[in-house]
Amino acid sequence: MSPERPLLVALLLALAGCGLAPVYSGGGSGPAAASLQNIAVAPIPDRSGFLVRQALLDRLGQTVASPRYRLEVELDDQIVAFGVRGDNSAARERRTLRARYRLVDTTNNVVVLDATAGADSGIDRVSSNYAVVAAEVTALERLSTDIARQIGARLAVFARAAPATAG
Repeated sequence: MSPERPLLVALLLALAGCGLAPVYSGGGSGPAAASLQNIAVAPIPDRSGFLVRQALLDRLGQTVASPRYRLEVELDDQIVAFGVRGDNSAARERRTLRARYRLVDTTNNVVVLDATAGADSGIDRVSSNYAVVAAEVTALERLSTDIARQIGARLAVFARAAPATAG
């Protein structure tokens, strides 16, 4: 018996006793999924807002007729050029998408969750303007998906802690 084996067994037993439970236990009919369906995503302005909202709707699933919560999202989308070439043009860009989101209980208009999410992406500046614009759009699509993933994960933790009520 190797000396690591008793340590591994002890670690596994400690992990089993820590109360760790999957967030999405029960699948689409579990408490977390039912709570996520009780969240309406408010419209978010601009192209980045549309992309984030669509990604959130894909993650949260079909909303019930009278959702208990409303998710409000404010985005900050910035592109900053850096790295100067010999002709004084930028060699790279960084696209940053930050989100501040609030989950509001619609029964009493109380904010029950206020948090932020962020993502950034580097873009090479090439001689073709079309390629640069295409890279910026692709970066925005990836960043929007990443922001929605972060928000969805945080909402799932909230939903697990506060199971759905009849709505």
